[in-house]
Amino acid sequence: MASIEELITGTAVGIKASDGVVLAAEKRVAYGFTMFSRSGKKVFKVNDNIGMASIGILADMQVLTKIAKAYMSLYSLDTKTRPSIRSAAKLLSYVLFSNRILPYFVEVLVGGIDDEGPHLFIMDALGSLIEDDYAAVGTGTKLAIAILESNYKPGMSIKEARDLAIKAINQSISRDPVSGDGIDILTITGNGSTEETIPLQPLRL
Repeated sequence: MASIEELITGTAVGIKASDGVVLAAEKRVAYGFTMFSRSGKKVFKVNDNIGMASIGILADMQVLTKIAKAYMSLYSLDTKTRPSIRSAAKLLSYVLFSNRILPYFVEVLVGGIDDEGPHLFIMDALGSLIEDDYAAVGTGTKLAIAILESNYKPGMSIKEARDLAIKAINQSISRDPVSGDGIDILTITGNGSTEETIPLQPLRL
């Protein structure tokens, strides 16, 4: 049976900017060193102000996204207000922790913007919850976080955060054999969210 390390592969990053949040992930789906797809989607829009990026088993990512979408939609209908980013993150943290005996094989980033401003939360497969300004998860974490640590600046613009996310994912793609095949990006600001896919960037020496 495969270990957790063999199942939670790939790279995703999240960056908090002054005016929003950027979530990005590469597109390769691999379990261990076996590649199943070059077009996996690991970045998901929950609603106009909340998004998720995750790595691990694709089915688990999709189920968690459906749970988040359903509960956030119910919250909006009941309260007539949009949910906070912390509420969405706490919900997913509870779901992950309550399934710790038979866990979801994922690591998750939840980000977005609410009345308090932009927020980014990081969760492991057991639901541990941490808020930070930037983060990377997956097998390419060491490569991506080196770029984030060196280039992140408090108060950076959403465009600067997007460019930095692309640079960090490209770095992981260049060295991590289970990361690759392009980048999905979700940009969330006070004006809504934008999804885009960019092709694999060539490595510049």
